[in-house]
Amino acid sequence: MTAAEALMTATARLRAAGVDDPARDARVLLAHAARIDATRVTLIAPEDLAPDIEDRFEHLVSLRAIRVPVSHLVGERAFYGRRFKISRDVLDPRPETETLIEAALAVPFRSVLDLGTGSGCILVTLLAEQPDSQGVGVDVSAAACLQASANAVLHQVSDRTDIRQSDWFENVKGRFDLIVSNPPYLAADEMQDVAPELREHEPRLALTDESDGLSAYRIIAAQAQDHLTPRGRVLVEIGWQQGAEVKAIFESCGWTDVAVLSDLDGRDRVILAHWA
Repeated sequence: MTAAEALMTATARLRAAGVDDPARDARVLLAHAARIDATRVTLIAPEDLAPDIEDRFEHLVSLRAIRVPVSHLVGERAFYGRRFKISRDVLDPRPETETLIEAALAVPFRSVLDLGTGSGCILVTLLAEQPDSQGVGVDVSAAACLQASANAVLHQVSDRTDIRQSDWFENVKGRFDLIVSNPPYLAADEMQDVAPELREHEPRLALTDESDGLSAYRIIAAQAQDHLTPRGRVLVEIGWQQGAEVKAIFESCGWTDVAVLSDLDGRDRVILAHWA
């Protein structure tokens, strides 16, 4: 079987399984199976696949057809121009989170705290983009802390990174110029409607608070001021329908200049807040 034929067969199979972009995923998986860059898949299209590559590709496609995320199959995901190691213990980095990165980098900072750091993609990206900064990342999951530490090493910021296991602010000391978070913001009753890739293969703890999706924002709004430097900022990612509710939570706790920032699709995506 040629690579082109294998791609056509895989694409049809993934389309039948309900995968959103089956052709793209098939190309990425074939590149991974062949251990080549995805940009070279077209070059090998006329060639017969070696048996070992064909077997690996078939196995990967079978897993993708039951909606295992591509990032879990290839072990990494691109985010803000870098590739991060990913496992089922952490959320996949997603393009909409880059809205938070852009807002964070708009104002210089020397210290940053990342609450619920997960893969570490937010913290590591901010430290890599701001070379004179230092950061702390916390997560209640020990496995997530290990993943974040690995990504800090991968992107050469481990000497400026402190990863700790902590339930929000429980083990956090000191003050920071910037506090960021992409907390679990799905309500419990929304979980049945999310894609199988999330519902069945990503950590539920990082997706939902098993309540109304707002619990983390109440904690952050009530406690973050005790960990900010003067004129410090808080940036939290939100669900696209939560802007007004999360803004009200911060304002009710005494925060000023609370703004709702939109992502590239024009949807509410980030809350920016300052402490008076």
